[in-house]
Amino acid sequence: MNPLYTVAEIRLIEHTAAQRLPAGALMQRAGQAGANAALDLLPFSTSRARVLVLAGPGNNGGDALETAAHLAYAGAQVSILHFDGAASAMPAATSPEREHALQRARTSAAVFEELGLEAIASIEWNLVVDGLFGIGLKRPLEGHLRALVAAVNGLSCSRLALDVPSGLDADTGAIVGPNGVALRATHTVTFIGDKPGLHTCEGRDHAGLVQVSRLDLDASLFQPSRQHLNDVKFFVRHARARRHNTHKGSYGNVAVLGGAHGMAGAPILAARAALLTGAGRVYACFADHAPAYDSAHPELMCRQAGDFDFDSAVVVAGPGLGTARAAHGLLARAIASASPAVLDADALNLLAADPALQNALAERAGATLLTPHPLEAARLLGISVSEVQADRPSAARQLAARMQAVVVLKGSGTVLAEPQGQTVINTTGNPALATAGTGDVLAGLCGSLLAQGWPVWEAALAAVWLHGMAADVLVTEGAGPIGLSAGELIPAIRTALNRMVQHHGR
Repeated sequence: MNPLYTVAEIRLIEHTAAQRLPAGALMQRAGQAGANAALDLLPFSTSRARVLVLAGPGNNGGDALETAAHLAYAGAQVSILHFDGAASAMPAATSPEREHALQRARTSAAVFEELGLEAIASIEWNLVVDGLFGIGLKRPLEGHLRALVAAVNGLSCSRLALDVPSGLDADTGAIVGPNGVALRATHTVTFIGDKPGLHTCEGRDHAGLVQVSRLDLDASLFQPSRQHLNDVKFFVRHARARRHNTHKGSYGNVAVLGGAHGMAGAPILAARAALLTGAGRVYACFADHAPAYDSAHPELMCRQAGDFDFDSAVVVAGPGLGTARAAHGLLARAIASASPAVLDADALNLLAADPALQNALAERAGATLLTPHPLEAARLLGISVSEVQADRPSAARQLAARMQAVVVLKGSGTVLAEPQGQTVINTTGNPALATAGTGDVLAGLCGSLLAQGWPVWEAALAAVWLHGMAADVLVTEGAGPIGLSAGELIPAIRTALNRMVQHHGR
């Protein structure tokens, strides 16, 4: 089920395993796993492959030295840049296991070199193996190491990170330290268990394709995790094929509350998304003057928000709602309703500015789902955007607990959290979603699944997964990532949802 483990949890597993295994076994296994991953990235004729191995001062460097020895034995031309504590300016206590790995590398055909940055840039490497710093890094890369990472990032070859790209926080996906740098790997082989930081914030840009090597550890060492990668298995039981003997009332009502002056497009996008993903009836409720109908989808029913009974539908509040006093009153009515509610965009901004609304939200009986981007989350938590991005999983959990709601913290590696602390990181999606209106589409999709009877947690998981998958498919077909519009996502989401039902539905 794709569990994710914090650094503290990995350390505990590692410590317990080391007591059961021969000395150095974990490092040797990590080195073999690193070499296996490296060999998959090298040309068939290994003897002509040139590999640069970066070995840092700690145990991650020991893993790299073991990897280098294995690659040399396999016939690759291996050059090692070795950094002990003094050379790295980041002292580390040298373990006996690392000393043994160093000796194995020295007795192999690998060559220890002192290459300048210009020399590194001038050689046509097939692969760079990053073993500078692993999960224990606490301060930013500086000086020569910072310059080295920048030089390696500029190479055109594959770059394999061992455990975690150097400079990346394994728990959060943020780059370590203010103005820090991290190695941009094309591939990462991570040891013992997967880490959340490889999949959110800067992680997806720096970790590349991630594979997990559990180092043949016994399953009994792994405790149940509260963090996972999103997976169809978490929600697919709710993707049911439709019975013939049904009608529009069988699939629920959605009311999109928004549409202040000059912002009518946002609720229309959300309403279209709800309509095309299966809601039985969809109302677009406008804070300002309601249009007679939507010319592209006259099936949508346009209403004045002030006249609408929010107890009669799942409410998607916020797209283009504005923050005027009238909008505040409409949002208060929506929160006071017994219906499930999705709060997005301006609904979140109004909520952030009014503690009374927040208290009402936390106490409501209906299911509640919030879909903030980082700025909206920062306003709700009373912190800066940089603080949210410094630890996205923590920010999502705090917000879910405070608001007693399921939270979808949007961004690269969208983080979903529920009030009891369970966290999921989504794996679908790409930069095509970085355009206006895609959040409105997601909110409408969430409302549609809730109207069709999905539980709020599974509705959020499915909506985020489908939203990202639609973007991935469109990019594969050439319609992005540059220039993809939010409206184009909607029919692609419909296709993805129907295929999911066809393949997995009951």
